[in-house]
Amino acid sequence: MASTSPKLIPSQRDLFEIPNGVTYLNCATLSPQLRSVTAAGLDSVRAKASPWGITPPDWFSDIETLRGLAARVLEADAESVALVPSVSYGIAIAAANVRVERGQSIVLLHEQFPSNVYAWRDLARRREAAVRTVQREAGQSWTQALLETIDAKTAVVAVPQCHWTDGSLVNLAVVGEKVRSVGAAFVVDASQSVGAYPLDLSTVQPDFLVTVGYKWLLGPYSVGYLYVSPHWRANGTPIEHSWLARKGSDDFASLVLYQDEFRSGARRFDYGECSNFVLVPMAIAALRQVLTWGVMNIQHSLSVLTAMIAREAAALGCVVPSERVGHMIGVRFSGGLPDQLGRKLADERIYVSIRGNAIRIAPHLYNGEADVERLFRALRTLV
Repeated sequence: MASTSPKLIPSQRDLFEIPNGVTYLNCATLSPQLRSVTAAGLDSVRAKASPWGITPPDWFSDIETLRGLAARVLEADAESVALVPSVSYGIAIAAANVRVERGQSIVLLHEQFPSNVYAWRDLARRREAAVRTVQREAGQSWTQALLETIDAKTAVVAVPQCHWTDGSLVNLAVVGEKVRSVGAAFVVDASQSVGAYPLDLSTVQPDFLVTVGYKWLLGPYSVGYLYVSPHWRANGTPIEHSWLARKGSDDFASLVLYQDEFRSGARRFDYGECSNFVLVPMAIAALRQVLTWGVMNIQHSLSVLTAMIAREAAALGCVVPSERVGHMIGVRFSGGLPDQLGRKLADERIYVSIRGNAIRIAPHLYNGEADVERLFRALRTLV
């Protein structure tokens, strides 16, 4: 397990390609690129120009390195990790495998990210089940609202670790216990938390947990990671049948001897062409940097900045979530968002997101207190 005494990490801005004068507080949308990731990508593009240098083992070596690094970030075993191109792909795998019967329900959060909604709506329609969308009462946490909704008719609970619009927290350990008590499946979209917020899979015990790699994991677009529980590793059905996922696929001469047996662990769920000779080395470089810093240290360091944001927001009369993660925060104005606020901030080269009725502020280690001060100087002139 990670250290219980996290360290404060000083500014790492020099490791990123961020020009002077840019205040980027939007890692929850798309992370800036580490210089090491750019270098890995350029080297990979050059290597791809000479395909005769790529040997059969090369189709597997880097993806196994990447799988192992992702497992370390998740504090899981490499056998539990599948490589996926997106959250929607991982959720589609979950929806294709979990059991949902007529009259049962699938539980989601109000305004949760669409990639963890559409597949469940489609499954509910096909199985004649219901989608139950959880909303919070005033003063209620997402965890409390979920616990009151999950019941004997619940077949699936598919939720994030924190809400993507404002960082409000879901206690996955508590919710997971309730999910198991009613015999339902538990599916987690951790795209806004893995890499920046601690996660104890042994306590949460999801059936499936998916995350993208281009936000808090600082990697390229179109590389993501799917945690698969032991039951589904042994019995699950993939949504595509890639030759790479079959046993013995590393023997190219024998590929015509078709195999029904899959490679071990979660590899049966790997997406086709996961041996991407450009993106995979970039993702490897990104995960190595995340592991060098340490997730607990990242969370501790970013919590200092979001606590400062919360204080500044309160001074402006704004509201922030009371139960939230430490790496992102939603700020809501009592009178609603000022008109064209996001565009006006961008004109000042200050970048945040507008999500629902909140300004979502998502710093990373390339930010410091000066960025927060600059943001609120601008906000005070615009509200």
